[in-house]
Amino acid sequence: MLKKRGFFYELNKNKVMFLMLMPTLIFFLINSYFPMVGIYYAFTSYDFAGGLFGSPFVGLDNFKFLYQSGALWKLTINTIGYNVVFIILGNVLAIAIAILISEIRGKLFKKFTQSIMFLPYFMSFVLLSVLAYNMFNFESGFFNQVLKSLGIAPVDIYNTPWVWPILITVFYIWKNLGYSMIIYLAAIMGISDEYYEAAKIDGANIMQRIWHITVPMLKPTFVILLLFALGSIMKGQFDLFYQLVGNNGLLFDVTDIIDTYVYRSLKVNFDIGMATAAGLYQSLFGFVLIMTVNYIIKKINEDYALF
Repeated sequence: MLKKRGFFYELNKNKVMFLMLMPTLIFFLINSYFPMVGIYYAFTSYDFAGGLFGSPFVGLDNFKFLYQSGALWKLTINTIGYNVVFIILGNVLAIAIAILISEIRGKLFKKFTQSIMFLPYFMSFVLLSVLAYNMFNFESGFFNQVLKSLGIAPVDIYNTPWVWPILITVFYIWKNLGYSMIIYLAAIMGISDEYYEAAKIDGANIMQRIWHITVPMLKPTFVILLLFALGSIMKGQFDLFYQLVGNNGLLFDVTDIIDTYVYRSLKVNFDIGMATAAGLYQSLFGFVLIMTVNYIIKKINEDYALF
């Protein structure tokens, strides 16, 4: 009967491996685990004079206020809604573009297309906000200049809330589509040519080969990327929303997400307790969601689950 070997045996056996792991462990301890002490702020009415443990304990009052004010519901709907659209639309378009590029026969044109698609990913959100402002500024924006040249009255985009969910989605997809496309394109390149050759012999046309070979083969990649995305579905694209919308209160109803609310609570209202309560709710909701989805996927097909 084999003797069960514990952690210290493995530590002694793989000392070099554990030593290489130490910088990563230290990084996460300092930046992710030690700061978790600050969760206590969510249950206090923070007092700058009293500090962390000297502030009055208020229990669940911060969470109660978020719920009763309607802010929690609005922030949750906005955050999840935007991320669901980003995930679904982003992955569908990335798969479609990756398939189209994989079918391009000219190597030079294929490399050029990939580079052009990937380029926006490296653009900072600050530059993106400048681009958006120059396009939609009421006085001298490109969009309104075109409308004026056509004899149409200009539109004040920055005071028109219903437009912004569309604009934010378009800017997000434009910026991140190239990155997702590269991942799916790499997966397509890994598919054996034997499948396609066999399909050609059987008389399958290009659309049939894509639908019955390429798309099913991309399923594991799609599921893994979906799980990673769902793990952060409650974590909005703060840079994107803050740089595009800023402090324009007219747009908060349709653009405010948990991240921007937390930032504004700290910067404008100095309400550390309320901001921590919103952040804790965000983390717990995301944790429960990823565990639930992973459990469901594990029941359907264990090979696709993360753990």
